[in-house]
Amino acid sequence: MNIGVTKAIRAGRSSVLALAISSLASAAMAQTAPSAPAPATQEDQAAALAAQLDLPRDLKLFGKADPNIRKPTAIVNDTVLTGTDVDQRLNLIIALNKLNLKPEERDQYRMMILRQLIDETLQIQAAKANDITVDPKEIDQSFASIARRLQRTPEQMRAFLRQAGASERTMRKQIEGEVAWSRTLRRKVDINVSEEEAKAILDRLKAAQGSEEYHVYEIYINATEDRKQEVYASMQRIIQQMKEGAPFDYLARTYSESSTKGQGGDLGWVRLAPGILPDEMAKAVEEMQPGQVAGPIPLTTGFSVVYLADKRKVGMADPRGAKLSLRQITITFPKGTNEAQATARAGQFAQATQAIKGCGDASNVAAAQNAEVVEKDGVVIGDLPPALQQIILPLQVGQVTQPFGTIEDGVRVLVVCGRDDPPSPGLPSIEQIQDGEADKRTNLRAQRMLRDLRRDALIEYR
Repeated sequence: MNIGVTKAIRAGRSSVLALAISSLASAAMAQTAPSAPAPATQEDQAAALAAQLDLPRDLKLFGKADPNIRKPTAIVNDTVLTGTDVDQRLNLIIALNKLNLKPEERDQYRMMILRQLIDETLQIQAAKANDITVDPKEIDQSFASIARRLQRTPEQMRAFLRQAGASERTMRKQIEGEVAWSRTLRRKVDINVSEEEAKAILDRLKAAQGSEEYHVYEIYINATEDRKQEVYASMQRIIQQMKEGAPFDYLARTYSESSTKGQGGDLGWVRLAPGILPDEMAKAVEEMQPGQVAGPIPLTTGFSVVYLADKRKVGMADPRGAKLSLRQITITFPKGTNEAQATARAGQFAQATQAIKGCGDASNVAAAQNAEVVEKDGVVIGDLPPALQQIILPLQVGQVTQPFGTIEDGVRVLVVCGRDDPPSPGLPSIEQIQDGEADKRTNLRAQRMLRDLRRDALIEYR
């Protein structure tokens, strides 16, 4: 599937593979303070909106419809979405992400999934209107590919889905939607990026080469002066949901008021140049390590929670791509060892291992410490746990990490015996820039097309 088309699909909804391997949507513009100050109170905001829409001051409601008691089912044009459809897709997401949801969180998920199913249905209908069909054999191949990624056979995958309360049907439907929508985009969207535009982008990249870039996600909620405490407390609850396992992109799609809401809060790769991010947010991001969450961060108009997915230097090799040859030296503790005894033994072990003079000396020290030695080759730094990455990144060949571990699992050190640094990627070619820009514009066009489909659809909630 074309990369740009894949990104465009994810702008509308999460894909099966995205749920399976936790990939997220692509770049979007950063949340910045609006040029005009926000109204001071909610009453002022309501009055301003009423004036813009020519709304009467006194509203009288007719009929007995109550949107708070709608069931999460719908008819989209002529296609019926049932509660079973919603439940099976929900169970699929829970199973693939190993979520443990509270009852109120399940309700929030159900409504989000209903919106995704509506979008998916509209996309399939748009494809059929353009005489685009998806061969069942293609869906079979994609289903088998997903199963392989999850280290299962197709039959094992079917059993896994049934056990989770999902079904093969819900996954096949999502695959059909993705393929159909990608083909619709290829037929409808024709974007060209000129060589002059690409050269201008390349010039900007050359000027920025070597500077830090950050892959940032955000959840932003507006807060007027009278709502600051309420919003701050709400964002603290959102952070607690993250700690309990809720995915950041789900929380962003559910709660965020930023323009990045539809992309799961994804700001893409950004530099901390003036005007790119609010100053308070940029300062927090600069101090973060990949994998960390910060917030609530007070901004001029509200609060943000930010997640740093990764960081890199423009046009430079990522040192975490280096492959290492390591020797691991481990001591274990007899059953019944208490913390004081383990600490004293680990101290002796640390003193001995820090005196190691290269890998040739590792076996001698290990023997003297009655420790086990294991050789590990081809270890990519980026595959190690984040905390260990930070310890091992600055080490040169022959150097040793600090001891780490637990009483139960033992304490160990790693000796760096060899290091193959990744080649510098350099700057992209003109053709790569043209492809990347075309992907971004395709993504935007796909969002507009989906917006138009929603606007023109006949959707009946039941």
